[in-house]
Amino acid sequence: MTMMYTPTIPPPDPNTRTPKFRLPKLSCDAHCHIFGPGAKYPYAPERSYTPPDAPLEDFRILHAKLGVERAVIVNASVHGTDNRVALDAIAESNGAYRAVANIDGAVTERDLRVLHEGGFRGCRFNFVRHLGGVPDKRVFDRIVAMVTPLGWHIDLHFDAIDLPEYADMLTRLPLTYTIDHMGRVKAADGLDQLPFRILIELMQRDDKCWVKICGSERVSSIGPPFTDAVPFARKIVETAPDRVIWGTDWPHPNVKVMPNDGDLVDLIPLFAPEPAVQTKILVDNPARLFGFEA
Repeated sequence: MTMMYTPTIPPPDPNTRTPKFRLPKLSCDAHCHIFGPGAKYPYAPERSYTPPDAPLEDFRILHAKLGVERAVIVNASVHGTDNRVALDAIAESNGAYRAVANIDGAVTERDLRVLHEGGFRGCRFNFVRHLGGVPDKRVFDRIVAMVTPLGWHIDLHFDAIDLPEYADMLTRLPLTYTIDHMGRVKAADGLDQLPFRILIELMQRDDKCWVKICGSERVSSIGPPFTDAVPFARKIVETAPDRVIWGTDWPHPNVKVMPNDGDLVDLIPLFAPEPAVQTKILVDNPARLFGFEA
């Protein structure tokens, strides 16, 4: 039997800096992950990387330091279609957490009902090449049809270069969709690059399109403190402030440079200088999309 090599990725920065920017009450980290612990929540055998454990306890410590009160756990590909790590975290959160599921073509209506009742409000599809590439179109269409009546959205993770190819398909979707990490555009390619123009056009012409202004460390071409990502986030916010959400992406799997989450929080007032817009992005928009109680 051939063993698959799954490289171990670095852990997050353990010395989270207290940010200068004070988050509004009920701010939501709308894109973050929990990894393991592997002894309780085993990692999928077919995973493309192996993370160090980043468990619920560390997740809570991070958010307490940052001032985050709500969170959306995006169940990572390393856990495959086993969504228990997020289900259990939501159950312990007293209503403060929601989640986005990893599911596949084997999912049943009953499975989806269990996830919905457990606090899941969307499912994720990876189109990114290093995470497996394009999902099966028939499976994609079937899952979209199954989750639409639940009021779920789908979360889409693209390589920037592929975004133009899928733009028309996105506008035909029957449900809301979110695009991760500002479309993973490259800051060095400038605001006029085709993938970013397509992203902005989608936001302008399709009110189902939401964008996450997270992953500055992935967008940046110059490294910390990742300020070359700011013009991209500013443009996204200016285009559709009611359809933008923010997240840390903790514990930052597969990044070239590990960020400090305090530094990422301090980018927020550069993305959105106006307090009213900050509140939209951090509180109101995620509450509306994920169904947090007022």
